[in-house]
Amino acid sequence: MARYPQVPSAPHTQVRPSSVVGRHDPRYPDLVSRGINARFTPDPDTVRVVATAEQAVQAVRDSVRDGPRLAVRSGGHCFESLVDDPAVTTVIDVSEMRSVYFDEELNAFSVDSGATLGTMYRSLYLGWGVTVPAGRCPEVGVGGHIAGGGGGALSRTYGLSVDHLHGVEVVVVDSGGRARLVRATREPSDPYRDLWWAHTGGGAGSFGLVTRYLFRSPGTDAGSRLPDPGRLLPRPPGSVLRKTVRWNWDSVDETAFCTLVRNFGAWHERHAAPGDPGARLDNSLALPRTGGGPLTLETAVDATRPDAEELTDLFIREVSQGVGARPEVSVTTLPWLAATLVPDEFAGMKGRFKSKAAFLRTGWSERQARMVYQRLTDTADYHNPAATVYLLSHGGEVNRPGPADTAMAHRDAVLKTYWSVFWFDEREDALHLDWIRACYAEFFGDAGGVPDPRRGYGGAFVNYADADLTDPDLNRSGVPWHHLYFRDNYAALQRVKERWDPDDVFRHALSVRRSGDGSAPGIS
Repeated sequence: MARYPQVPSAPHTQVRPSSVVGRHDPRYPDLVSRGINARFTPDPDTVRVVATAEQAVQAVRDSVRDGPRLAVRSGGHCFESLVDDPAVTTVIDVSEMRSVYFDEELNAFSVDSGATLGTMYRSLYLGWGVTVPAGRCPEVGVGGHIAGGGGGALSRTYGLSVDHLHGVEVVVVDSGGRARLVRATREPSDPYRDLWWAHTGGGAGSFGLVTRYLFRSPGTDAGSRLPDPGRLLPRPPGSVLRKTVRWNWDSVDETAFCTLVRNFGAWHERHAAPGDPGARLDNSLALPRTGGGPLTLETAVDATRPDAEELTDLFIREVSQGVGARPEVSVTTLPWLAATLVPDEFAGMKGRFKSKAAFLRTGWSERQARMVYQRLTDTADYHNPAATVYLLSHGGEVNRPGPADTAMAHRDAVLKTYWSVFWFDEREDALHLDWIRACYAEFFGDAGGVPDPRRGYGGAFVNYADADLTDPDLNRSGVPWHHLYFRDNYAALQRVKERWDPDDVFRHALSVRRSGDGSAPGIS
């Protein structure tokens, strides 16, 4: 089994040199401020910018020598200070590793870890007419997104990103402090297969530095090589039909609100199975605080399907039934790439925020719906309009694999729920953090304040990082943080950690611990 890639990670005749940027370098402010959450103030001594796998190996080697703490940055969209922790002394920035190409020797699509999702989508689609089902925000980096499981608008149809991950190349560090590049694949005969498995949902920054991902759908593994690389990954629809339904808050009372969220949850309970026609729809329900805009229901589907209008109209009718208030409805049809590359609503806006999320196996209970309504409409104690609760569709093909087939154990959810609050003034930190933490704890009050999988909920998503779950002062449920994120896969992830990162070089507040380590490193 070859440990080193047989083709360069950046297929160019000339490759930029690596850069070592210190505090007094004029490039330093740009590099250390790449994280999107202004709550955190990074303070590394050095940022090492790498453009090839070979440079990445050298950067890890030098960082281990110089110590004491390194972190790896791809897109900079981490919700917590997993990279921006002031305890980190060296950041290895892989954003210059962004090539996307077909590796003929490995018969797989190669995506460098520094590429953004938008770069991956554009290159795969324009080059071969294919895609990887991944996230909705094109500015997000591939590096951390895939390792956490990946997933987005096409996942109910095609599964998660990691369901199409054939291999991964990772810089690892052995017990002697030696850095080397390892290629691990899903092939049953691969002696490094455990390292591939850990990158199918075990989260980024626990096992090594990913240099590139290799994508090929499982059904294409058997038999001779296909002459057309375009048959190795899913083909997205040619165009996307999107329908958006908006209700103004002044026309929605508590009864209407509860009806809307109850209908949304019940619809997804009925249509969560793999192969269900409803699983072709990608749906969301955004519930902002009063003053933050209308309640917004969206559904999207392959516009080329002959039943596209019927599927979306039926969904809207069933979710709207009994709400009473008359909504505003808009309809758009866009080419797939144009629809996919629409920027995130907060793109280019850097502020302070906190997010908390969970997988759900059912829709909200009546208690939860009423509680959320009260939290969103209460203006006596809290006034921030930039706070929103989301419900996002899940299930479908995501739920076809078993919980241990990949490190992503959450294969039984029908929805994700996601809370987010955004602000600018540092002096208001406690106000907004207290609000969202109290909301989350009350929402899951029947399970100790967290989405405990042993008490009917679906756990948490490591890509929506929430370090609160590791803090015993904030997570008083008695449920270990790692059970919320990894369920019964954690012990296997620990074994991978001990094999491939025995000295815990790659660590942060939500990284996999070695079996004897116990407590979390925490956030400084």
